[in-house]
Amino acid sequence: MLKVGRGSPFPVGPTWSEEEGGVNFSIFSENATAVYLEIYGRPDDRDPKEVIEFREQDAFLWHSFVSGLGPGTLYGYRVDGPYEPEKGLRFNRNKLLIDPYTRSITSEIKWSNDLFGYNIGDSREDLSFNEADDAGNMPKCVIVDGNFDWKGDRRPRHEWTRTVIYETHVKGITARHPEIEEEIRGTYKAMASDRVISYLKDLGITSVELMPVHHHVDDKYLVDRGLRNYWGYNTIGFFAPDFRYSSDKSPGGAVREFKEMVRRLHENGIEVILDVVYNHTAEGNHLGPTLSFRGIDNLSYYRLDPKNPRYYVDFTGTGNSLNASNPYVLQMVMDSLRYWVLEMHVDGFRFDLAATLARQLFDVDRLSAFFDIVHQDPVISRVKLIAEPWDVGPGGYQVGQFPALWAEWNGKYRDSMRRFWRGDPGMMGEFATRLSGSPDLYEENGRRPHSSINYITCHDGFTLNDLVSYERKHNEANGHNNEDGTNDNYSVNFGVEGPTEDREILAKRMRRMKNFMITLFTSQGVPMLLGGDEIMRTQQGNNNAYCQDNEISWYDWNLDERKKHFLEFVKLVIHLRRNNNVLRRRNFLSGERRPDTGARDVIWLRPDGTEMTQEDWSKAEQKYLAVHLSGKVRDPYDEEATNGDLILLFNASDRDVMFNLPHSERGWKVLIDSVSDSLQYYPAPVYQDRYLLRADSAAVIQEM
Repeated sequence: MLKVGRGSPFPVGPTWSEEEGGVNFSIFSENATAVYLEIYGRPDDRDPKEVIEFREQDAFLWHSFVSGLGPGTLYGYRVDGPYEPEKGLRFNRNKLLIDPYTRSITSEIKWSNDLFGYNIGDSREDLSFNEADDAGNMPKCVIVDGNFDWKGDRRPRHEWTRTVIYETHVKGITARHPEIEEEIRGTYKAMASDRVISYLKDLGITSVELMPVHHHVDDKYLVDRGLRNYWGYNTIGFFAPDFRYSSDKSPGGAVREFKEMVRRLHENGIEVILDVVYNHTAEGNHLGPTLSFRGIDNLSYYRLDPKNPRYYVDFTGTGNSLNASNPYVLQMVMDSLRYWVLEMHVDGFRFDLAATLARQLFDVDRLSAFFDIVHQDPVISRVKLIAEPWDVGPGGYQVGQFPALWAEWNGKYRDSMRRFWRGDPGMMGEFATRLSGSPDLYEENGRRPHSSINYITCHDGFTLNDLVSYERKHNEANGHNNEDGTNDNYSVNFGVEGPTEDREILAKRMRRMKNFMITLFTSQGVPMLLGGDEIMRTQQGNNNAYCQDNEISWYDWNLDERKKHFLEFVKLVIHLRRNNNVLRRRNFLSGERRPDTGARDVIWLRPDGTEMTQEDWSKAEQKYLAVHLSGKVRDPYDEEATNGDLILLFNASDRDVMFNLPHSERGWKVLIDSVSDSLQYYPAPVYQDRYLLRADSAAVIQEM
């Protein structure tokens, strides 16, 4: 028998108390006139077992304590109030709503016209009112037992300078893996399997960056065409791990399985960084469904057009923007972040379209409330924070403009390195700047090279294999007439669009991929590898595979000899970086002579061995250089011994170049050359301090 009490407004959300034998519910709505809690028996039930009206409200928080409920209880909300879209009010008591703070969601939504607050097909569109009950089509929220045996879990806490990030999708990495049990493929459990963990450790990865695992919605227009929102940038539950990636389908099972995954990865020294989407929700624009926030308090949760609040301000390209300037919405975001750190033990976050969160009214503001709260928060400020530093709104491109605590996806690095290796003229200075950790972007305001997250490819765009195989995007499978996805890929195909058996073309493609990997892992900053690039994963030219939950996106683990060769090469360059601290400095390269050793941390050299001049940097045809990194200039607090000086050689031209190397009493040896088929550190000596670098290639040379 349930007993209903007053309860408490804090903490917001559902809080189970074993001692008190019940659950405290609290939900924010500033403009509602009534809030109802409904208890259900099964996920697909249309009729609730109990309906409880909340009679207490403090500071817009509606709350009640319900005795007799515990873990596994299924529930949802209905919220009443005026339905006046032209005023930004969209309450509809007929719609069952997902609790923004729920820790678990039972299932996917079942698309139906009943999920919309208005009548589909009505000439008045969203100004009409839909009276149909949608409970049978809506997933239910779950009360979760948060107790878990972490077995003394300790975070790896890798320093930024030692971090190597691997961006991957929980499902994609294991969906086709032949050495993983079929029944767990594509799940958190598979991600934590011995096979995946040993693979990541052998590769040299320190941190996995998981594409969105917050519970998301598959858009109706995709489902109608037999597709899915595979990437998951369509969040509806900011506290709930998506049940789709859990092999345990019991209520709350995804929470337990996610924690087990994190614990296993931590035991093996691998950090877990989550890609999070707090800039918008899955409810779309004014014609979208009413699933949660819209029905709870549309006027508070979303940025609305001040001139006509029927419509949404859209900085994200998804139809809506979450209103992080509202204190309760901002509190929800912060509560969610703290929950994932404290309860789920994750090690950091990558914020999708982070510029949207930084907007106070409309402009991106580095002093916004979001930054202020993050910086003073004793929990969130101590984990890795990575911004995607742009959105689609005015002034949204903010690369280099985030505060000191943040690292950023460096889109300028990606584009510059692609253009340099493509042979675009006038890229030499830009290439050197990005290789140096982008000091033009990050040296001010106390930032360091690790503020730059360097990448050649990421989930959004071509894979590495496709970058050297296609000059045009091929997104026809997405159903948008190939109009989606960027056209600015800076890619090449070496004469054939897509797959080929031509050995000469295949050799050129292999060399270019090696050039990219040498560049990425010898750059100052933090390298990020797109998962699957190391095994030459292809998306068949699709550079926007957001809806391809199939073989286009899943990793193919049937590796031929070329793919095995490239995998071993990527391991080689990753471990080269990890074994040479001159490639991962804490401070920016200055080129200035140190008074204690007389050495300079970096010298930029022409092929004849003399130092680059200002005139050299400005030559449009200059497409090659040598970079001399001194092992004699080191961080005084770094106890790790250096392995001597390194020389990096880059040649993006179409001709071979002979380099005269600085004289060394110890001599030089070649570690890596993108032309060579060797997969060992081959200490081939460099004779007479001269080295011939082939056209379109890169090499790493070290002191003996």
